[in-house]
Amino acid sequence: MKIKDYSPDGAQSARALFSQFENAGFQASELYKAAEIMKDMGKDRQCTRFLAFTANMAASGLRGIFADMLRRKMFDAVVTTGGAIDHDLIRSFSDYEHGDFQLDDVALHKKGVNRLGNILVDNKNYIALEKRLQPLFKKIHSQKNIISGRELISEIAKGVSDKNSFLYWSKKNSIPIFSPGLVDSAIGLQLFFYKQDHPDFVLDEAGDMKELANMVLSAKRTGALILGGGISKHYTIASNLLRGGLDYSVYITTASAYDGSLSGAFPREAKSWGKIKEKGSTSVVYGDATILLPLLYSSII
Repeated sequence: MKIKDYSPDGAQSARALFSQFENAGFQASELYKAAEIMKDMGKDRQCTRFLAFTANMAASGLRGIFADMLRRKMFDAVVTTGGAIDHDLIRSFSDYEHGDFQLDDVALHKKGVNRLGNILVDNKNYIALEKRLQPLFKKIHSQKNIISGRELISEIAKGVSDKNSFLYWSKKNSIPIFSPGLVDSAIGLQLFFYKQDHPDFVLDEAGDMKELANMVLSAKRTGALILGGGISKHYTIASNLLRGGLDYSVYITTASAYDGSLSGAFPREAKSWGKIKEKGSTSVVYGDATILLPLLYSSII
Protein backbone atom coordinates (compact mmCIF):
# COMPACT_ATOMS: atom_id res chain seq x y z
CA MET A 1 0.00 0.00 0.00
CA LYS A 2 1.47 3.32 -1.08
CA ILE A 3 1.65 6.46 1.04
CA LYS A 4 -0.65 9.09 -0.44
CA ASP A 5 -0.61 12.86 0.04
CA TYR A 6 -3.52 14.64 1.62
CA SER A 7 -5.78 16.36 -0.85
CA PRO A 8 -7.12 19.78 0.23
CA ASP A 9 -10.29 18.95 -1.69
CA GLY A 10 -10.86 16.07 0.68
CA ALA A 11 -10.84 18.20 3.80
CA GLN A 12 -14.30 19.71 3.47
CA SER A 13 -15.61 17.67 6.40
CA ALA A 14 -14.22 15.59 9.24
CA ARG A 15 -15.48 12.40 7.59
CA ALA A 16 -13.92 13.28 4.24
CA LEU A 17 -10.62 14.17 5.87
CA PHE A 18 -10.65 10.95 7.88
CA SER A 19 -11.00 8.89 4.71
CA GLN A 20 -7.51 10.06 3.72
CA PHE A 21 -5.91 8.87 6.95
CA GLU A 22 -5.56 5.27 5.79
CA ASN A 23 -2.62 5.99 3.49
CA ALA A 24 -1.16 9.05 5.23
CA GLY A 25 1.21 7.20 7.56
CA PHE A 26 2.16 7.58 11.24
CA GLN A 27 -0.69 8.11 13.73
CA ALA A 28 -3.20 9.04 11.02
CA SER A 29 -3.01 5.52 9.60
CA GLU A 30 -3.21 4.00 13.07
CA LEU A 31 -6.31 6.06 13.83
CA TYR A 32 -7.86 4.81 10.60
CA LYS A 33 -7.09 1.24 11.71
CA ALA A 34 -8.70 1.98 15.07
CA ALA A 35 -11.85 3.14 13.30
CA GLU A 36 -11.99 -0.08 11.30
CA ILE A 37 -11.74 -2.13 14.49
CA MET A 38 -14.49 0.00 16.06
CA LYS A 39 -16.70 -0.63 13.04
CA ASP A 40 -16.10 -4.38 13.24
CA MET A 41 -16.84 -4.31 16.96
CA GLY A 42 -20.04 -2.35 16.36
CA LYS A 43 -21.26 -4.76 13.68
CA ASP A 44 -20.63 -7.77 15.89
CA ARG A 45 -24.03 -8.27 17.52
CA GLN A 46 -22.60 -10.92 19.85
CA CYS A 47 -19.93 -8.61 21.22
CA THR A 48 -20.26 -7.02 24.66
CA ARG A 49 -18.62 -3.60 24.36
CA PHE A 50 -16.86 -1.54 27.05
CA LEU A 51 -16.02 2.16 27.10
CA ALA A 52 -13.22 3.21 29.45
CA PHE A 53 -11.95 6.74 30.09
CA THR A 54 -10.32 8.89 32.76
CA ALA A 55 -11.69 11.77 34.84
CA ASN A 56 -9.94 14.61 33.01
CA MET A 57 -11.79 13.74 29.81
CA ALA A 58 -15.19 14.18 31.49
CA ALA A 59 -14.16 17.75 32.37
CA SER A 60 -13.56 18.50 28.69
CA GLY A 61 -15.84 18.65 25.67
CA LEU A 62 -15.48 14.87 25.27
CA ARG A 63 -18.27 14.55 27.83
CA GLY A 64 -20.75 15.24 25.02
CA ILE A 65 -19.34 12.42 22.91
CA PHE A 66 -19.51 9.97 25.82
CA ALA A 67 -23.15 10.96 26.33
CA ASP A 68 -23.94 10.49 22.64
CA MET A 69 -22.24 7.10 22.57
CA LEU A 70 -24.50 5.94 25.39
CA ARG A 71 -27.52 7.57 23.76
CA ARG A 72 -26.83 5.45 20.67
CA LYS A 73 -26.22 2.36 22.86
CA MET A 74 -22.81 1.85 21.30
CA PHE A 75 -21.49 0.36 24.54
CA ASP A 76 -22.90 -2.09 27.05
CA ALA A 77 -20.90 -0.85 30.04
CA VAL A 78 -18.66 2.03 31.11
CA VAL A 79 -15.56 1.80 33.27
CA THR A 80 -14.25 5.10 34.61
CA THR A 81 -12.87 6.89 37.65
CA GLY A 82 -14.71 8.53 40.52
CA GLY A 83 -13.54 11.92 39.29
CA ALA A 84 -15.36 11.40 36.00
CA ILE A 85 -18.61 10.95 37.91
CA ASP A 86 -17.80 14.15 39.86
CA HIS A 87 -17.27 16.16 36.68
CA ASP A 88 -20.30 14.81 34.85
CA LEU A 89 -22.58 15.44 37.81
CA ILE A 90 -21.25 18.95 38.47
CA ARG A 91 -21.48 19.92 34.81
CA SER A 92 -25.10 18.81 34.79
CA PHE A 93 -25.91 21.85 36.95
CA SER A 94 -22.94 24.22 36.44
CA ASP A 95 -20.34 25.29 33.89
CA TYR A 96 -16.57 24.98 33.80
CA GLU A 97 -14.51 27.87 32.43
CA HIS A 98 -11.83 27.82 29.75
CA GLY A 99 -8.52 29.10 31.14
CA ASP A 100 -4.87 28.67 30.21
CA PHE A 101 -2.08 26.23 31.07
CA GLN A 102 0.14 29.14 32.15
CA LEU A 103 -2.17 30.83 34.67
CA ASP A 104 -0.83 31.76 38.11
CA ASP A 105 -1.86 28.78 40.24
CA VAL A 106 -1.19 30.50 43.57
CA ALA A 107 -3.47 33.34 42.52
CA LEU A 108 -6.11 30.84 41.42
CA HIS A 109 -5.93 29.07 44.77
CA LYS A 110 -6.53 32.35 46.60
CA LYS A 111 -9.63 32.88 44.46
CA GLY A 112 -10.92 29.37 45.18
CA VAL A 113 -10.44 28.18 41.61
CA ASN A 114 -8.92 24.82 40.68
CA ARG A 115 -7.00 24.37 37.41
CA LEU A 116 -7.26 21.18 35.37
CA GLY A 117 -4.90 21.85 32.47
CA ASN A 118 -6.59 24.82 30.82
CA ILE A 119 -9.99 24.11 32.39
CA LEU A 120 -11.03 26.02 35.53
CA VAL A 121 -13.29 24.56 38.22
CA ASP A 122 -14.60 26.87 40.93
CA ASN A 123 -14.79 25.57 44.50
CA LYS A 124 -18.43 26.65 44.67
CA ASN A 125 -19.21 23.63 42.48
CA TYR A 126 -18.04 21.27 45.22
CA ILE A 127 -20.18 23.07 47.79
CA ALA A 128 -23.16 22.53 45.51
CA LEU A 129 -22.11 18.90 45.08
CA GLU A 130 -22.14 18.41 48.85
CA LYS A 131 -25.67 19.79 49.08
CA ARG A 132 -26.81 17.19 46.56
CA LEU A 133 -24.91 14.17 47.84
CA GLN A 134 -25.47 14.33 51.60
CA PRO A 135 -29.29 14.09 51.35
CA LEU A 136 -28.87 11.31 48.78
CA PHE A 137 -26.63 9.32 51.12
CA LYS A 138 -29.19 9.77 53.88
CA LYS A 139 -32.00 8.55 51.63
CA ILE A 140 -30.04 5.48 50.52
CA HIS A 141 -28.97 4.75 54.09
CA SER A 142 -32.59 4.73 55.23
CA GLN A 143 -33.14 1.79 52.89
CA LYS A 144 -29.87 -0.15 53.14
CA ASN A 145 -26.52 -0.12 54.92
CA ILE A 146 -24.38 -1.53 52.12
CA ILE A 147 -24.22 -0.32 48.53
CA SER A 148 -21.90 -1.13 45.64
CA GLY A 149 -20.20 1.52 43.55
CA ARG A 150 -22.29 0.74 40.48
CA GLU A 151 -25.47 0.98 42.54
CA LEU A 152 -24.40 4.30 44.05
CA ILE A 153 -23.61 5.74 40.62
CA SER A 154 -27.02 4.56 39.42
CA GLU A 155 -28.69 6.37 42.34
CA ILE A 156 -26.72 9.55 41.54
CA ALA A 157 -27.76 9.29 37.88
CA LYS A 158 -31.45 9.30 38.82
CA GLY A 159 -31.12 12.98 39.79
CA VAL A 160 -29.52 14.05 36.50
CA SER A 161 -31.70 15.58 33.77
CA ASP A 162 -28.98 17.07 31.55
CA LYS A 163 -28.99 15.30 28.16
CA ASN A 164 -25.31 16.18 27.67
CA SER A 165 -24.55 13.92 30.63
CA PHE A 166 -23.35 10.34 30.24
CA LEU A 167 -24.90 9.65 33.65
CA TYR A 168 -28.27 10.64 32.20
CA TRP A 169 -27.96 8.26 29.25
CA SER A 170 -26.60 5.44 31.37
CA LYS A 171 -29.79 5.71 33.42
CA LYS A 172 -32.03 6.14 30.37
CA ASN A 173 -30.60 3.13 28.53
CA SER A 174 -29.76 0.94 31.55
CA ILE A 175 -26.02 0.93 30.82
CA PRO A 176 -24.04 0.18 34.00
CA ILE A 177 -21.13 2.39 35.02
CA PHE A 178 -18.37 0.74 37.02
CA SER A 179 -15.90 2.86 38.97
CA PRO A 180 -13.42 0.80 41.00
CA GLY A 181 -11.75 3.98 42.29
CA LEU A 182 -14.92 5.77 43.34
CA VAL A 183 -13.52 6.63 46.79
CA ASP A 184 -10.73 8.64 45.11
CA SER A 185 -13.05 11.50 44.18
CA ALA A 186 -15.17 14.31 45.58
CA ILE A 187 -17.96 11.76 45.92
CA GLY A 188 -15.60 9.62 48.03
CA LEU A 189 -14.75 12.60 50.20
CA GLN A 190 -18.43 13.33 50.79
CA LEU A 191 -18.97 9.69 51.61
CA PHE A 192 -16.16 9.93 54.18
CA PHE A 193 -17.86 12.97 55.74
CA TYR A 194 -21.19 11.13 55.91
CA LYS A 195 -19.61 8.08 57.53
CA GLN A 196 -18.28 10.13 60.44
CA ASP A 197 -21.79 10.13 61.88
CA HIS A 198 -23.00 6.96 60.14
CA PRO A 199 -20.17 4.40 60.33
CA ASP A 200 -22.51 1.54 59.44
CA PHE A 201 -23.04 2.94 55.93
CA VAL A 202 -20.66 0.95 53.72
CA LEU A 203 -19.54 1.27 50.12
CA ASP A 204 -18.83 -2.28 48.99
CA GLU A 205 -15.93 -1.74 46.60
CA ALA A 206 -15.82 -5.42 45.62
CA GLY A 207 -19.58 -5.56 45.12
CA ASP A 208 -19.38 -4.70 41.42
CA MET A 209 -17.01 -7.50 40.53
CA LYS A 210 -19.65 -10.24 40.38
CA GLU A 211 -21.89 -8.17 38.11
CA LEU A 212 -18.99 -7.26 35.84
CA ALA A 213 -17.69 -10.84 35.84
CA ASN A 214 -21.11 -12.12 34.81
CA MET A 215 -21.19 -9.68 31.89
CA VAL A 216 -17.78 -10.84 30.74
CA LEU A 217 -18.33 -14.58 31.25
CA SER A 218 -21.71 -14.58 29.49
CA ALA A 219 -20.37 -12.70 26.46
CA LYS A 220 -19.70 -14.48 23.17
CA ARG A 221 -17.07 -11.86 22.38
CA THR A 222 -15.90 -8.64 24.06
CA GLY A 223 -14.35 -5.40 22.89
CA ALA A 224 -13.23 -2.10 24.40
CA LEU A 225 -12.43 1.47 23.50
CA ILE A 226 -9.93 2.58 26.15
CA LEU A 227 -9.08 6.27 26.45
CA GLY A 228 -6.13 7.00 28.72
CA GLY A 229 -4.77 4.60 31.30
CA GLY A 230 -4.73 3.94 35.01
CA ILE A 231 -7.52 2.19 36.84
CA SER A 232 -10.10 2.60 34.06
CA LYS A 233 -7.88 0.80 31.57
CA HIS A 234 -6.78 -1.94 33.92
CA TYR A 235 -10.19 -2.75 35.39
CA THR A 236 -11.50 -3.16 31.84
CA ILE A 237 -8.79 -5.44 30.52
CA ALA A 238 -8.29 -7.32 33.81
CA SER A 239 -11.99 -8.22 34.02
CA ASN A 240 -11.66 -9.78 30.58
CA LEU A 241 -8.91 -12.02 31.87
CA LEU A 242 -11.77 -14.16 33.21
CA ARG A 243 -12.74 -15.18 29.67
CA GLY A 244 -9.30 -15.32 28.07
CA GLY A 245 -9.16 -11.71 26.93
CA LEU A 246 -10.78 -9.06 24.75
CA ASP A 247 -11.47 -9.85 21.10
CA TYR A 248 -11.23 -6.19 20.07
CA SER A 249 -9.34 -3.33 21.71
CA VAL A 250 -8.54 0.25 20.75
CA TYR A 251 -6.26 2.38 22.91
CA ILE A 252 -5.92 6.16 22.67
CA THR A 253 -3.11 7.28 24.95
CA THR A 254 -0.30 9.73 25.62
CA ALA A 255 1.58 7.30 27.89
CA SER A 256 4.74 5.42 26.93
CA ALA A 257 5.75 1.84 27.70
CA TYR A 258 9.39 2.28 28.72
CA ASP A 259 8.73 2.54 32.48
CA GLY A 260 6.62 -0.61 32.69
CA SER A 261 3.47 1.29 33.60
CA LEU A 262 0.05 -0.16 32.86
CA SER A 263 -1.02 3.15 31.31
CA GLY A 264 1.65 2.93 28.62
CA ALA A 265 1.62 -0.83 28.09
CA PHE A 266 1.03 -2.03 24.53
CA PRO A 267 -1.86 -4.39 23.74
CA ARG A 268 0.68 -7.14 23.05
CA GLU A 269 1.74 -6.94 26.70
CA ALA A 270 -1.88 -7.47 27.71
CA LYS A 271 -1.87 -10.56 25.48
CA SER A 272 0.91 -12.02 27.61
CA TRP A 273 -1.45 -11.78 30.60
CA GLY A 274 -4.48 -13.11 28.75
CA LYS A 275 -6.27 -9.77 29.06
CA ILE A 276 -6.48 -9.52 25.26
CA LYS A 277 -6.79 -12.67 23.16
CA GLU A 278 -3.72 -13.81 21.24
CA LYS A 279 -5.55 -13.21 17.95
CA GLY A 280 -7.43 -10.16 19.21
CA SER A 281 -7.72 -7.13 16.90
CA THR A 282 -5.83 -4.20 18.41
CA SER A 283 -4.76 -0.64 17.71
CA VAL A 284 -2.85 1.96 19.73
CA VAL A 285 -3.12 5.63 18.76
CA TYR A 286 -0.86 8.18 20.45
CA GLY A 287 -2.17 11.65 21.09
CA ASP A 288 -4.68 13.84 22.90
CA ALA A 289 -8.11 12.22 23.04
CA THR A 290 -9.82 15.64 22.80
CA ILE A 291 -8.51 15.76 19.21
CA LEU A 292 -8.45 12.11 18.23
CA LEU A 293 -11.77 10.87 19.61
CA PRO A 294 -13.95 13.41 17.74
CA LEU A 295 -12.16 12.46 14.51
CA LEU A 296 -12.60 8.77 15.22
CA TYR A 297 -16.22 9.22 16.21
CA SER A 298 -17.03 11.20 13.06
CA SER A 299 -15.96 8.20 10.98
CA ILE A 300 -18.03 5.54 12.73
CA ILE A 301 -21.43 7.16 13.35
